[in-house]
This record gives sequence, structure tokens and C-alpha cells, in this order.
Amino acid sequence: MTEPDHQNLGLLCFYPHRAMEARLLAAMAEEGFDDITAAQGRIAARIGPQGTRLTDLAEQALVTKQTAGHLVDQLERAGYVRHVPDPTDARARLVQIAERGWAVIALAREVEARVEAEWTAHLGEETTAQLRAALTRLREVTDPYR
Repeated sequence: MTEPDHQNLGLLCFYPHRAMEARLLAAMAEEGFDDITAAQGRIAARIGPQGTRLTDLAEQALVTKQTAGHLVDQLERAGYVRHVPDPTDARARLVQIAERGWAVIALAREVEARVEAEWTAHLGEETTAQLRAALTRLREVTDPYR
């Protein structure tokens, strides 16, 4: 029998994820990138360095192709992404990060580093290293897109 306050590992991983996402969105808004939503960010975060097909974005984000297409269209109108031909298939197109998107990514990396430094100060270097190692190992069995 579990304790009343026992929470599963998924929830315990979700709380810091949600906190990081909130910090990222707040920093983006402060820097003038206030037209990007959490849902758009979750799609954009899955775009590979050379670009990614819309169907793959939808699959990875666990949304319909229509939802992914709608979010990508919004991101494109705002200048964060662009569509380009897929060099491996003339019939297909890739979604790529555009210049404005790269600016947001740079900001996100700075915020992520600050938040991780705060968490490391709270947990300590050793515990943070153990947490990173454990979560990296867990990714082996939970992330089919790694």
C-alpha cells in the first residue's frame, strides 16, 4: 500500500518540467517574444537542426497532423519557422527554425542554464549529477525519438 502523499515518477518529473516551461515563457514574454504559446513551443522544440516533417512533429508531440499544422502555421506567421523542400523527397516539405526562432532558442538556453543552476544550488552538485544520470538512463526506455 502506498502512502497518501506518494506520487508516481511521471508526476514528479512533470512538476519541474512545468516550472521550467513557465520560466521560459515568462522570459520570452519579457524579451518581446510574447506571441509564442506553450503548445507552439512544444511543437517547435521537436524541430531538428535540418528540419522536420510535419507528420513527425505531430507524432512526437502526440497531436493530430491538423493540430500540428495549425501550430506550425502560427509559428510561421510569427517568423519563428519556415517551410523548405525536403532534400530527400521532392514531394515533401520540412519545417525549419527561422532566424527569429534561433533568437528564441538562444534565450531559452540561457534561461535553462539559470534554472538548472538554481536547482543545483538547491539539490547540491552530487544529487543533481545523480538525478541527471538517472533521468538519462530512464530516457533509454521512455523516449523513442532520442
